[in-house]
Amino acid sequence: MSLPTDFLTQLEQYSELSNREKAVFLEIFANGKSRVQATQTFNISNSNLSSCLTGIYKKFCISGNGPVKETRLREYLEKRYLQHKPSDNSTADIAEDDVDALVQEIREKVKSSIKEKCGTMRVLDMPQPIELTGERGIYTNVNILEKITGRRRLDISELLQNCDPEHFDHFGLSRVTEKRVSGLEVVQRYSKLMVLGKPGAGKTTFLKYLAMQCIEGQYLTNRVPLFITLKDFAEAPKEPNVLKYIAQQLSSCAVNNASVKADQLLKQGKVLVLLDGLDEVREEDTKRVLRQILNLSEQFHTNQFMIPCRIAAKEYTFERFTEVEMADFDQKQIAIFAENWFRLSDPVKAERFIHKLQDNEPIQELATNPLLLTLLCLVFGESADFPANRSELYKEGLDVLLKKWDAKRNIERDQVYKNLSLHRKEDLLSQIALTSFEQKDYFFKQKTVEAYIADFIRNLRDARTELKELELDSEAVLKAIEAQHGLLVERAKGIYSFSHLTFQEYFTAREIVANSAWENLAAHITEKRWREVFLLTAGMMRNADKLVFLMKREIDNLLAKDEKLQQFLIWLHKKSLSVVCHDELVVIRIFYLCLEFIYNFDFLENDEHIELADYFGIIGIHNHYLIYENSSGLDKAYYDLIAYENYAYFSPNQRIFSDINEILYYENKMELIIVINQLKNELPNHNQNKETFQKWWKENRDNWCKQIKLVVSNYRNIGHDWQFSEAQQELLLQYYDANVLLMDCLESDCYVSCEVRQEIENSLLLPISELKIKN
Repeated sequence: MSLPTDFLTQLEQYSELSNREKAVFLEIFANGKSRVQATQTFNISNSNLSSCLTGIYKKFCISGNGPVKETRLREYLEKRYLQHKPSDNSTADIAEDDVDALVQEIREKVKSSIKEKCGTMRVLDMPQPIELTGERGIYTNVNILEKITGRRRLDISELLQNCDPEHFDHFGLSRVTEKRVSGLEVVQRYSKLMVLGKPGAGKTTFLKYLAMQCIEGQYLTNRVPLFITLKDFAEAPKEPNVLKYIAQQLSSCAVNNASVKADQLLKQGKVLVLLDGLDEVREEDTKRVLRQILNLSEQFHTNQFMIPCRIAAKEYTFERFTEVEMADFDQKQIAIFAENWFRLSDPVKAERFIHKLQDNEPIQELATNPLLLTLLCLVFGESADFPANRSELYKEGLDVLLKKWDAKRNIERDQVYKNLSLHRKEDLLSQIALTSFEQKDYFFKQKTVEAYIADFIRNLRDARTELKELELDSEAVLKAIEAQHGLLVERAKGIYSFSHLTFQEYFTAREIVANSAWENLAAHITEKRWREVFLLTAGMMRNADKLVFLMKREIDNLLAKDEKLQQFLIWLHKKSLSVVCHDELVVIRIFYLCLEFIYNFDFLENDEHIELADYFGIIGIHNHYLIYENSSGLDKAYYDLIAYENYAYFSPNQRIFSDINEILYYENKMELIIVINQLKNELPNHNQNKETFQKWWKENRDNWCKQIKLVVSNYRNIGHDWQFSEAQQELLLQYYDANVLLMDCLESDCYVSCEVRQEIENSLLLPISELKIKN
């Protein structure tokens, strides 16, 4: 460890050293410099340094050969230091009252500096800093996982437990069962903390919050918060040791005799040491900074220490530190953050923001990362909505993680894959995404993803092609992607996934666009897990005409070989032609398809939001009040009448009589009016008591409803008993869902020519026989 200069200069042997020997002695044992650094500092050769050290060893009576002498001298000095009793005018022990007074004095001196450093945050494209705490503060309490997720010994099947690969939800990747603990509670529990987290997880913000809570008297009021940016410390002029750097920081806050007071505070355990940005330190400075941190934490172990660091950044070893992990935001934290963000500018916008997130699961998944949540708030704040083209929003989020986040803070990380340009990094991630997504691999073993990486980088110019070197390079690239961008994450020991399913879907779509693999994509039209990939691909394409045509072809072919289902589409087409109405034929087809789905197949609820109807502005499907001036409105009333077969029990005072009367009022076919009246008269008088009506209904319901259904089928050509098998019903439902997806693409911000859009809309729900005529 590095030793205080004032201690070393008091040693009796020090006075016997020459001026050159004194300088070298302090450089190595006080400033913690290596032999190489010492030669550079004094601009001398290694042999001259060795001669100087030999003189020092003689003065301290250190014997031995080679490097062992330096080790022995260091051990001797450390032993002497532990026995050292400071003089009265330096760092002598002080009374408890004096310690408290010193703490309060220093707290007051550093208060403005801490507020300047930690009181605000400014990230991404914020026009100005925003307050972290107080009435205007946006800070949201964080949660901690006491078990590191990437070190859990789980296999893929355990990670996929309770998940359906065919309907994998966007929160399945990051779902953890470990208990989440309040960040402040964890800090109170452990005096030495290494807080790991993904890029943008809020590690620095948490550190700043602790500093502000401390200096504002809300937390650890008997300690002095020291917020040290390790990158600044590492690059400070003349490379001071950490004790000197702390003293310099205190001196800049007008603390007199800062070196002595810093030593006193540290010895009394009165400092909250917050060391930010360890993973941002340059490679050439890392060993020195690590040694300084270790020495400080061991020499003054009664203080509170906290070091945040990116997961997978490096294998840092702090034996006496407890490692924990920042948890993703949950829905409650997201809501609180949004409320804090929009509270002063537009509180109503916060409610709209949360509502929009809840309506869009892929975007909501991104909001679990505080940095990406900040981006979403910035985007939403400008237009009170998210972009219609989701691919543009996701690309902006990826740009933040791939380049902007570090660039904004002037951080240059070690580029173990520096030969990969930004575009090539995206190509690599796209190839991994498509390969894994096609195989339904949301989680993949480390060796598997390293093989994907090796397959990609071996084709690059100047790539090393030897198998062993490729393996090493692939592992390094994987770790770099995890540490620097957080786009691939270790979910359990040796098992990886994309950080967000949203990004896996985005990169999958990007790879499809890059390879013009439209037909391969269209083949997945009935698989719900490909839904977002379709939408993203359409949004990325310069012209999506070909894709939507291929989708339409696949949809039409779904029912092409099933004769009964084709008969159903033929009925739908002919029924639409028979309706007297001003609406387009496609609107009428959709109207009757929805009625069949509600009343005949029970695919949709009567009060359910029906997407296909909404696209064409169809009203009246699930409203009781109907417009009877056209025959489609009257048919809806007949469907309602048919639906009474599902009522095993109901009061005669319910709407059955008023429903029949309304039909009779608007119906203009006399023969049908007579038949409906006859069936109405079979019902007991609704003024009779409830028990009498119910007894009749229980005994006669099936026969009465069967007659109603037969009459409606014969006279109105609706309510047919199609007798589809379960497989046919499932296929028909897939057909409906695929048409909804096609319309989602057309209604998105993708570019489709007017002619193609019109042609597709006009041919929706037509049987193959009609499509052949059109073509």
